[in-house]
Amino acid sequence: MSNECALDIQQILGMLPHRYPFLLVDRVLELEPGVSIKAYKNVTFNENFFQGHFPGQPIMPGVLIMEALAQAGGLFVVKTLGVSATDKLFLFTGIESAKFRRPVVPGDQLMLEACVLRRKLNIWKMQGKATVNGVLVAEGVFSAAVVDKGKM
Repeated sequence: MSNECALDIQQILGMLPHRYPFLLVDRVLELEPGVSIKAYKNVTFNENFFQGHFPGQPIMPGVLIMEALAQAGGLFVVKTLGVSATDKLFLFTGIESAKFRRPVVPGDQLMLEACVLRRKLNIWKMQGKATVNGVLVAEGVFSAAVVDKGKM
């Protein structure tokens, strides 16, 4: 993978509609259009979901790990297609075989990797995996559709 498509937070904000507290990608390290993406999320104690999940034992919810993978996938698709996030949305259409292996806690750097399995018309199917310090914490296959914002 090449890092020529690395993206910082300002570029990510220009490509995704998500904003705090729901933006779950801090930086893209590598992106090969049409093939794969590698990004990360720095998990900090001040994340709002830690207030209730779980007090005294903070664990990042698995559904948010999958959302972070999907956001990385959205960045991948936007960059691959060369479309504008102001005109298009990348919407979940399914999650298959999601597995959660280890907890993600404050202080972890959640590495997000996704690669395309197939694309048919506007539906993308991707394999995603999340790791912390090289240890697999979650994985799954997800699909999403690229839709025009005005046609929802």
